[in-house]
Amino acid sequence: MSISARLPAFPWDRLEPYKATAATHPDGVVDLSVGTPVDPVPDVIRAALSAASDSPGYPLTYGTKALREAAAEYLRRWHGVAGADQAAVLPLIGTKELVGWLPTLLDLREGDQVGLPELAYPTYEVGALVARAEPVATDDPAADLDPARTRLLWLNTPSNPTGRVQTAAELRAVVEWARANDVLVVSDECYIELGWEGAEPVSVLHPDVCGDSHQGLLAVHSLSKRSNFAGYRGGFLTGDPEVVAALLEVRKHTGMIVPKPVQDAMAAALGDRAHAVEQKERYARRRAALRTAFEAAGFRIEHSEASLYLWATRGEDCWTTVADLAGLGILVAPGEFYGPAGQEFVRIAFTATDERVAAAVARLTPAG
Repeated sequence: MSISARLPAFPWDRLEPYKATAATHPDGVVDLSVGTPVDPVPDVIRAALSAASDSPGYPLTYGTKALREAAAEYLRRWHGVAGADQAAVLPLIGTKELVGWLPTLLDLREGDQVGLPELAYPTYEVGALVARAEPVATDDPAADLDPARTRLLWLNTPSNPTGRVQTAAELRAVVEWARANDVLVVSDECYIELGWEGAEPVSVLHPDVCGDSHQGLLAVHSLSKRSNFAGYRGGFLTGDPEVVAALLEVRKHTGMIVPKPVQDAMAAALGDRAHAVEQKERYARRRAALRTAFEAAGFRIEHSEASLYLWATRGEDCWTTVADLAGLGILVAPGEFYGPAGQEFVRIAFTATDERVAAAVARLTPAG
């Protein structure tokens, strides 16, 4: 069986008819379905990329020391990861490639299990299927996973799609179970800087979660959201030095290398806080406007205390909601994309421009 035959249909293709409907609105579509950045790339990043543009030689898979040190310092200073070590940082070609390929890079086989959240980014499941492993969706790993078969457990806090934040105590309990059963925990922390209304996301590598050791743990970080870096394709992972070293060896063999100009741009992005604060303030304004409008239009918002999304429901099938909003020229993502538990929800991204957010608010607000 080919790899493609093992995979589900690409979910976003199913949204195309609704996108076409929304695009017929006289004022155009307001696309709130995908969390892609729309604001300018900060000048500090563009300058670093330009300065490194004369890079004729092959870059290092391991990354430059400047990049690894910037990543480690970022974790220590802004996320309390006291044990962050530049030697255990590995750059990524965006984080989606790592999510999709990690089970294969770790040599998972048929019969192995991969745990993932009950409501989750679809690529966790896809990565397991590519490796012929069995994906198991669960929010209670101790109850639902077979310790003898489970090799990898994905965490995602803040969650995509729900925006839920797991506490340090919740994460610590998972880490203790995983360590007792020799299961590698990988925490996708790409929304860690985007906590709202007092929510304080915590890294799996924080001492309150894992103590003074990163054994059996990896954390995955993206620059796409905080730094409008999605088009550059850059992120990094860090954690257990032995696991990082093993992944480095495989990635060297297979040519998984971040271009040198992108590495320099990453270092600049991680070293500059001002642009990230400014971007978060933009998202906060858009989030507040959309939340108020959707709640006034009869939606209930659940969780959504962090990330770039509102997790919303009107107590009906998600595709009914998608179709109704498409009629208003607003495109959202059906909750079914993220698992059966999302059947009555939609995910609303607030990554549209201020002008498009204002258009959505106006369409949701009754005239008069």
